[in-house]
Amino acid sequence: MLTIPFSEPIAMPNPLSPPGVLDDALLKAMSAHGGMRSYPANTLLINEADHTDAIYILLVGRVKVFGSGDSGREVIYNTLGPGEYFGEMSLDGQPRSASVMTLEPVSCIVVTGAKLRDFLADYPDFAMHLIHKLIGLVRRSTVNIKSLALDDVHSRVVRVLEELAREVDGRLLIREKLTQQDMADRVGASREMVNRVLTYLHNAGYLASEGRHMVVLKPLADSRPQAGEAADAKQERRKAVRPPLNS
Repeated sequence: MLTIPFSEPIAMPNPLSPPGVLDDALLKAMSAHGGMRSYPANTLLINEADHTDAIYILLVGRVKVFGSGDSGREVIYNTLGPGEYFGEMSLDGQPRSASVMTLEPVSCIVVTGAKLRDFLADYPDFAMHLIHKLIGLVRRSTVNIKSLALDDVHSRVVRVLEELAREVDGRLLIREKLTQQDMADRVGASREMVNRVLTYLHNAGYLASEGRHMVVLKPLADSRPQAGEAADAKQERRKAVRPPLNS
């Protein structure tokens, strides 16, 4: 693989970014072991069940990690941004466990599996970072399995919103660009059900739209409708003529 000098500016995450991002020193070190690549939006970088072994480190842009069934229906496992990486599961030599597609134009460092193994031997800091990331994935998978088995759609939507919320200047903001269908794919529900939950959260004063972002106004954990509210909302939905859902 052609090695390209690490010279492009990086859209580095700030301290409020989600866990799993690499610091600048490790990013620069990784660049010497891989090549810089750019891809347009909606490019499939990794296909589930493929026998490939490269790891991708995002510098600019966002991707979604997802799985799909025979019917074509998708479930979104995660979305990743600058400083985060994916493809490390191939270290065990097994086929890819998920697909990854770009959500917007991205730039990334691509490192082959062989060079990644060399890098792990030379940079124990990255090995420890990888261990912590994989532990986090196991913890998150445990929570997701429990939620899918025991929680209703309202609780699952609230959990995802809480995961996405970041405190900025004393306010909780959700900056992730998720459509209602994206949210539905993430929580394992229909878009209509997700629309109902989001509509309730807005009408009840828990969420507000602000430009392209959402603001959390009240603790989402307290947002479950009471029995009377739920019955009233159901009756209103039966009376209302629904506008087309936007995605």
